[in-house]
Order: sequence, then structure tokens, then C-alpha cells
Amino acid sequence: MLITSCLKKCLQSYCVHKVPRAGFQSATKGGLILQSISQDVYQNLAFEDWIHDNMDLENRSILFMWRNSSTVVIGRHQNPWQECNLRAMRQNGIKLARRRSGGGTVYHDEGNINLTFFTARKKYERMDNLKLVVRALKTLRPQLDVQATERYDLLLNGIFKISGTAAKLGRTAAYHHCTLLCNADKFILSSVLKSPYSGIKSNATPSVPALVKNLFEEDPTLTCEMLMDAIAEEYATHHQTDRQIITINPADETEFPGIINKSRELQGWNWLYGKTPKFSISTCFPITDEQSCLEIKVNMDVKNGRIEACNIDVPQGWLSPAMRDELTSNLIGSKFCPSEVTAITTALLRICTDYTLYSKLDILCMKLITLM
Repeated sequence: MLITSCLKKCLQSYCVHKVPRAGFQSATKGGLILQSISQDVYQNLAFEDWIHDNMDLENRSILFMWRNSSTVVIGRHQNPWQECNLRAMRQNGIKLARRRSGGGTVYHDEGNINLTFFTARKKYERMDNLKLVVRALKTLRPQLDVQATERYDLLLNGIFKISGTAAKLGRTAAYHHCTLLCNADKFILSSVLKSPYSGIKSNATPSVPALVKNLFEEDPTLTCEMLMDAIAEEYATHHQTDRQIITINPADETEFPGIINKSRELQGWNWLYGKTPKFSISTCFPITDEQSCLEIKVNMDVKNGRIEACNIDVPQGWLSPAMRDELTSNLIGSKFCPSEVTAITTALLRICTDYTLYSKLDILCMKLITLM
């Protein structure tokens, strides 16, 4: 590692500094401890990909510590409509991200720490990493009752989940990443990790609900910075490496060539929604028409995030069959998202001269958008 001689002597305290990309490539053995200066989830996930794809981990391990602004992160094989409240997220500016790894859905904000452990695939061991985190927490606060489970979670007091796990195993490299709840906003967490959408049938990987708790609730003196320092120290001791936390900018294309394209892909619609396993939705909407209550039934098949088949059953005489068929015909092949459905119905409304028909089509559009 390209570190000046004076920095090498700093063995009793952390030296936060930045090294050029050449420094990573020249380190042949031991461990590296990296911390992101970014709170952009796409940049940080892209950096994980970059390390996995570009670094030789045969004789080296890496700990990457990072935090994000408010984001819901789903697993590679999950369905966002089943896992979270996309409507509430759009209204509150909360991002959606899809990991390269499997596992369940989690909420990130500045009060949650993300830890990524990189190794050669043959040295990959999730439980060792979790035990390292437990040792760090025990060293910092011996009274904490934290244990790793067979599901590779961390439980506080044997009940509350404070960390979830996911992993990616490549041909020669692997990484295991986990969360650590320090002082996350539990109100937002609980509100966005609850899907309001019903009638969905899918083979996507479902999340397993759990009671959660912040470490801050157990000990109000704890901060994210304290926890990261303790974990970094335990990691350095375990891997017999320098006690330096190296800060990195995951948006720096000069140091990490190709990383911007990786970040763009992760925030693109085709990855976020288009990678959703095929699913169907079957539901109905009550509507009020001239003081009577009617029902609209909707059945859709969605593949690669696009509407593959669509059937809308409206009460006889409420909407002309021609207008209904025109709407369903335009919906097929479109993205399963509010903006695209709005654009389709807006185009139909422009050519609608009958006010009553216009009103009914507008109501139907609003109902369809609630599915998304």
C-alpha cells in the first residue's frame, strides 16, 4: 500500500486518508479498510461491483464501510411492488435500489451502517464476519447482548434484528454485506417496508418480517462513527493489518475506471424494475356512479417490468367496449409504472369529446395507477 512512512507509524489511532487507485493495486497481501465519502446508494453499490470485478482478492481481504441517504434496497430476485410502498417512497423522495446479491429488502439511511467483506471465494465465510462484528460491539459495550443466528442475522437481546445479510459469490471472488442499525428512522422504515398492493402472485423471493431495534435505543451514547471505528479496529486486529481507514470517492472515474457506467446501470429502470421476476396481479376497485356502487376488475401479467397481458372488466354500460379495448391495447407492452399509464390515458383523453366518458376514463386511470 502506498502510504508514507509517518503514517505507517500511526498504530494506536486511525489515520483517515485517501490513496490513489494504484495503491490498491500494489497491495499484495493483508487487509484494506475502506470508507465511502458518498451517501449515494447507486455509487456505493457500484463500488462493490468494481472491487469484485477488478481487484485480485487471492491474498487480500477488504472491508468496505458505507452509509446511504434514505433508500429501500431490494434483493436481486425480489419484486418491489410486493416488498415496499413505492407510492409513499415517490412522495417522500426515498430511492429504490436493487442489489446484485440475493436476500431480502432493507431500509437504509444515515443511521444505518453497511459493511461489505470482500475475499477470495474459497475464503468466503459469512459467520466469521458476523462474529467479528459481535466482538467489536462487545469490546465497545460489553453489556450488549448481541448474537449471530443460523440465518446470518444479528439479534439484540435474542429478539430484535439489528443486522441482515446478503452475499454475491463470483467465480474467484466473493463478498458478504450486512447492515447494522445504529439510529435509523424506524417510523419511515416501518412505513416503506410494507406493501399496500394486493392481489399479486409471484415466485419472487419474499422478505421475512422481523422485529427491529436500533443500538442507539439500547445505549444512547453510541454513534455510527463509534461503531465503524470499533469494527475497523477489530478487522485490523483479526487480519493483522494497518489501522488505517482509507476514504474513497465511489464517483471518481479516474481512480475507478468504468464505475460511472456501473452506477448508471444500477439506477436505470431496466435494472430496478425490469429485473423483477414475472408476476400477475388480480384485483378489483369499487367506484361510485350516480349513487350506486360498482366494481371494476383488473387482471394483468407483468414480465420484465412491462404489461404482457391485460384484461379490464367494467360494469355493462359504464364504459364503451371500444374505449376499454383501446385502453387495454395501449397498455400491453408498456412499463408497469404510473408515468407511462398516465401518458397513455392522457393521449386517449385528448380525443375524447364526451364529458361523461372523459370523467369515467379519468377515474379508471387513477385506479390503475394505485396498483403501481
